[in-house]
Amino acid sequence: MTLRTGLDPSTLVAIDTHVHLESADAEKTETDAAARKYFGDTGVGRDLAAVADYYRSRRIACVVFSVDEHLTGRPPVPNDIVAQFAADNADIAIAFASIDPHRGAEGVREARRLVDAGLVRGLKLHPPVQQFHPNDRIAYPLYEVFAAARLPVLFHTGHSGIGTGVPGGAGIRLKYGHPMPIDDVAVDFPEMPIVMAHPAFPWQDEAISVCLHKPTVYIDLSGWSPKYFSPTLIQYANTLLKHKVLFGSDYPWITPDRWLADFEKIAIRDEVRPLILKENAMRLFGLGPDEER
Repeated sequence: MTLRTGLDPSTLVAIDTHVHLESADAEKTETDAAARKYFGDTGVGRDLAAVADYYRSRRIACVVFSVDEHLTGRPPVPNDIVAQFAADNADIAIAFASIDPHRGAEGVREARRLVDAGLVRGLKLHPPVQQFHPNDRIAYPLYEVFAAARLPVLFHTGHSGIGTGVPGGAGIRLKYGHPMPIDDVAVDFPEMPIVMAHPAFPWQDEAISVCLHKPTVYIDLSGWSPKYFSPTLIQYANTLLKHKVLFGSDYPWITPDRWLADFEKIAIRDEVRPLILKENAMRLFGLGPDEER
């Protein structure tokens, strides 16, 4: 895949592969308040101008998306607004769509429209809040759209900060965050890049195994402060997976400022740090110096 974008990697210190654009109405919900308590209220701005200013001032690019879901009561930002944000901030932003697989043919049509128009460069899925297993055939028509375009699909894996502490977990079932069903997707769509978002607690070893075995699968490190990374994750990030691990923050829940400060304190080899912070994402998104932008 070659990504047409206004990003100039030579001017960037990092590429954050996991940034949420949030609706102002989401802040009014019980699940949002509980998430702020769980993560700690970062105090960063959620409006689009604040997000752009934050990343531009730090010379960090951001992969932006919302989550198309109706379980938690947190209204999603429409895909066209996400795409417009990326177009308006093409020097720092890359847009991913989010489409609930339960939308069926209508959702597939939206995906195809967004991809064919070049408005998005990937798909964000959150199986626990969208209530599906990644290898459920309900999602396969969506995968077909992105696989045909050689664009990545990013899956939430592991524990969900959204719903933590809410009665009944806000209806979120953690079983959908198990990473092993993603192995089936990687088999069935062998040329589609896949990103498993987050250290996949409590299934970190399974996520490492899938990433190690399937050449198109990556892991992003968002959603957890690096000080909580398991020794096994650090070991593989330093060695066999050093070209397949990506920096991600989970803004606004965890900020790059916090994540990067904690990343400096863990035992990642000096030669691996630039791979995780920027170079692996450059390769995933086709942002190399000899590739078209």
